[in-house]
Amino acid sequence: MITSRDNPKVKWMRSLQDSRARRQERCFLVEGVILVADALAAGAEPRLVLYDIGALQASRRGRALLDDIGRFNGEDVSASVLQSISETVTPQGIVAAFPIAPTPATLPAGGLVVVLDGLRDPGNVGTILRSAEAGGCTAIVTTSDTVDLYSPKVVRAAMGAHFRLPLVYDLAWSSLATMLRGRAIYLAEARGGVPYYDVDWTQPAALIIGNETEGPRPEARRCAMGRVSIPMPGRAESLNAAIAASVIIFEAVRQQQMHKGA
Repeated sequence: MITSRDNPKVKWMRSLQDSRARRQERCFLVEGVILVADALAAGAEPRLVLYDIGALQASRRGRALLDDIGRFNGEDVSASVLQSISETVTPQGIVAAFPIAPTPATLPAGGLVVVLDGLRDPGNVGTILRSAEAGGCTAIVTTSDTVDLYSPKVVRAAMGAHFRLPLVYDLAWSSLATMLRGRAIYLAEARGGVPYYDVDWTQPAALIIGNETEGPRPEARRCAMGRVSIPMPGRAESLNAAIAASVIIFEAVRQQQMHKGA
């Protein structure tokens, strides 16, 4: 059992809380029984696993996960060591470092691509990833000033989407426009766009979600062929970015399901 916070493996895992270390090591942290089990079920292989065996043995899911992680480079650590790595108030018994998947050079054909342009709230971004994966989106693409997709808060909110959804990140708008060529590109606006349900989402498309407070930037406006809005008869000025994205994503799902059944 590892009991020292200065153990090299512990220090390496702790370093991955920082975005610069994540870029350098090409790894990110996944914490908790549910998320680690989900990653393993998706076929991901951790580079390192640290766990508190007592905490895992206390639950049925934890005991099942112990059997799975026996195949990988796992180390039993003390509760205090795990606390030093954890970013949650209550450590969840296990933290694993998984490799960051290579960025695809091109996008799969068809479907809906969601573009995040300068979003800074990790909870919003993680929730959008979760909705995009649940809605069968083709990929998530982000501009260079969007929050790090592999930060612990984004990973927690995404609930495993990182392992099932292609992620293309840190793109300049010139590269992004090239990657989206051949798709109908729509910009989500709080007001003034066509109703989101009047757009044909059965064709290859991209949806741009702009910064939570500043909205879409000029490059996004130039790239888009049209604007879409969610009608809001109430007095709210706008919807949370994650809610707005989710509403439109599942309208696309509805249309695609109806198109398949036609």
